[in-house]
Amino acid sequence: MTTLGIIGAGNIGSQVARKAIENGYDVVISNSRGPETLADLIAELGPKAKAGTALEAAEAADVAVVSIPLKAIDAVPVDALAGKIVIDTNNYYFERDGHIEALDDGTATVNGMLQEHLPTSKVAKGFNHIQSADITGDAFPAGDPKRRALATASDSKEASDFVLKLYDEFGFDGVNIGPLSESWRVERDRPAYGVRQNVAELEANLAKAPRTI
Repeated sequence: MTTLGIIGAGNIGSQVARKAIENGYDVVISNSRGPETLADLIAELGPKAKAGTALEAAEAADVAVVSIPLKAIDAVPVDALAGKIVIDTNNYYFERDGHIEALDDGTATVNGMLQEHLPTSKVAKGFNHIQSADITGDAFPAGDPKRRALATASDSKEASDFVLKLYDEFGFDGVNIGPLSESWRVERDRPAYGVRQNVAELEANLAKAPRTI
């Protein structure tokens, strides 16, 4: 069975872990405070989950999920993630991360920055424009008219295809934006960010997104 190595056990990371376990994945999850602080979460998740360091989560991962503040991405292990799909849930909050000129002026993207940090990994955007509680609370079977759509982007077809598969398993429809250079279309403050939408609505919101805010 595929192991998800989750780096960051905050709201999004822990919710992805819950849905992953529900769908039969193994999980190794880490945070910045040490594996021993995740005892309650691991007890909840059950025997298919383990706590570890960021390095241990990266090493164990068949596919990794990075869900830590953008300002901390230098802590993401590089060598242990070489050649692996890495799903980046991150968003840029200058209030938290400090101003990053290349993001402010539209010459870079959040996920592109992680790809630069992980040059041999296959980075894909995922789970960045949904409230954490909705990952477990707003999922519906395929074909249900209430099904919500989520976006992904990657320079790797393998990576974007995996995220689309994961969305479907978790109970969401997926829309592939294209390469990481287009991933800004679903970043913070754009029309597609944080709203509940179906595929057609998401595609319309992506199309009308402004490059800079």
